[in-house]
Amino acid sequence: MEPFSFEKLPEVIRILFEKVERIEELLLELRPKDPNENDILTIQEAANFLKISVAAIYTKVSRQEIPVSKPGKRLYFNKSDLKKWIIASRKKTVLEIRKEAEERMKILNKHKNFV
Repeated sequence: MEPFSFEKLPEVIRILFEKVERIEELLLELRPKDPNENDILTIQEAANFLKISVAAIYTKVSRQEIPVSKPGKRLYFNKSDLKKWIIASRKKTVLEIRKEAEERMKILNKHKNFV
C-alpha cells in the first residue's frame, strides 16, 4: 500500500471499512452450520429431545405453550424452535432479580430528584 496524505484519510478509512465488512461476510459464510439445527421432529422425537412424555407434549400443545406445526393430523416440531423455547423459559436467579430491582430503584430515585 502506498503512503497517503492526511486529506486522503477519510477515503482510506472507507476502503478499509469495506474490506473488513467483506471479510466478516466471508467468515460468516465459512462458519460451519449445525446440520441438525433445523431438523423437523415427530412428537416422539420431540418428547425424547425435551426428556418429557408424549402426554406432556400433547398437554403443552393443547395449552399452546410449545411451538408446533400441524399440517393435517400430525404434529411436527422444529428443533431450533424448541431450543429457543427452552431458553426463553429460563427462570431468573435471585441475584439477577435483586440486580434488576436495584437498577429500577436507581432510575426511580433519579426521576424523583428531577421532579
